[in-house]
Amino acid sequence: MTKQPLVIITKKDFEVQTFRSGGKGGQHQNKVETGVRIIHKASEAIGESRSVKSQYRNKGLALRHLVASPKFKVWLAHIMHELDSGKTIEQRIDEAMQEKNLKIETRDESGRWTKLLQD
Repeated sequence: MTKQPLVIITKKDFEVQTFRSGGKGGQHQNKVETGVRIIHKASEAIGESRSVKSQYRNKGLALRHLVASPKFKVWLAHIMHELDSGKTIEQRIDEAMQEKNLKIETRDESGRWTKLLQD
């Protein structure tokens, strides 16, 4: 039995930025863009790394930081729930906001809550 991916994320889903690391390390850090910031557009999660001299290794570390971020985990949980239930968040909200699920009350002249009768 082969495994099928549930969610596919491609390079198009990310914005990769490179920058000069700065700080301690001398001229090498001031001349070479080894720092990497990866932004996942859908979840707005950010992963950043500048700890290694290699931009390639910093990309891997930045991606690990992004995947471990709370924003990305929440986004992934929403996607997994949609796949599991077959409904988007908007569809679930529409179902919950149907008239049969709502209880409408008003205050009478004495300040007590009274149920508004629906037709």
